[in-house]
Amino acid sequence: MSLKVAIGGDHAGYSYKKELLLFIQTMGHEVKDFGTYSDASVDYADFAHPLAAAVEKKEYDFGILICGSGNGVNITANKHQGIRSGLAWNKEVASLIRQHNNANVMALPARFISLELAKECVNVFLKTAFEGGRHQLRVDKISC
Repeated sequence: MSLKVAIGGDHAGYSYKKELLLFIQTMGHEVKDFGTYSDASVDYADFAHPLAAAVEKKEYDFGILICGSGNGVNITANKHQGIRSGLAWNKEVASLIRQHNNANVMALPARFISLELAKECVNVFLKTAFEGGRHQLRVDKISC
């Protein structure tokens, strides 16, 4: 199944973003680049908010955000009511944020994981289904 995926990040995530965008396309998915478009210093919120808004409006199935620690973009994305963003630093976490939390955005820490591991996390995140059931009851309690 082909997905619509939004990708973005700040200067610390720029090089990974370029590679991950191509990787997602080779998986057969449509990808929209929300920036940044260079490694010049920028504010992560300027890119995380538009991406999160687009996923929240269901213009995209999923979002991938990348910054140095992954935390800045993750916190920013989670300010949107319709977003459940999870920080992933390995494949197991990438799987669990989908299975248990029904995450629609994944944040990656470019300064703390290899590009190869980032690709593995993206692959797992995009292929893993939400389990529902008892997890749906918990997800329903997230929004304020």
